[in-house]
Amino acid sequence: MSEYVKFSCERATARLTSFGALADLNAYRRKLLDLHLIGVDPNGIGFGNLSVRDTATGNFYITGSATGNIPELTVADCAKVVAYDFEKNRVRYEGSVLPSSESLTHAAIYESDVTARAVIHCHDSKLWTAALNRVPTTSKDAEYGTPEMAHEILQLLRGTDAPRIVVMAGHEGGILTFGVNLDEAFTVLMRERKEISR
Repeated sequence: MSEYVKFSCERATARLTSFGALADLNAYRRKLLDLHLIGVDPNGIGFGNLSVRDTATGNFYITGSATGNIPELTVADCAKVVAYDFEKNRVRYEGSVLPSSESLTHAAIYESDVTARAVIHCHDSKLWTAALNRVPTTSKDAEYGTPEMAHEILQLLRGTDAPRIVVMAGHEGGILTFGVNLDEAFTVLMRERKEISR
C-alpha cells in the first residue's frame, strides 16, 4: 500500500483489459508533463493524475498511484475504479497497480456531474493562488484523497452550473478540471491559466 493512498483498497481482479481512451489519456498526459503540471517533484514524489469515465458502466479508469515518472502509460499503469464508498473510505478496483490517491475525489466529480467524462488533477501554484476562492474552492481543512475532500466536491458541484474547475485549498497547488472529455478538461485548464497571465 502506498503511504499517499489514504483510503482502503480492495482489488477485484489484477487483470485489466485495454480501454479505448488510453491513447487520449496518454496524449493529454504528455501535454501536462511538458507543461510540468503533472510529474515528479524534487523529492521523487509523483503528482497529478487523470481519469476517464467508462460510459457503458459508469466506472472510471484512472492513472495508477506513483506513475508520475512514467512518460507513457500502459494498461498496467492504470486502474479501473469499479466501486467506492465515501463513508467507509474505500475503493474497489481492477488492475495490477493501486489507483491514484485522488480516486475518491474523481469519483465525487463524476457523481456530481453526470455529463463529466474526464477529470484532470494537476499542480499549478500560480493558478492555484489566483483562482483561490474565485472559482469553487474546497475548505483548507479537506486533505487530498480523503472522504472530506470528496464531500467538499459534492457540496460545491452537485446541482450547480459551477465552472468546471475546482481549487483544492487544503492541497497547495492542487487544481481539478473536468469535462465531457479530456479535451474539454484540458481546455478549461488552459483557459484559466491564460486568464491569470493577462
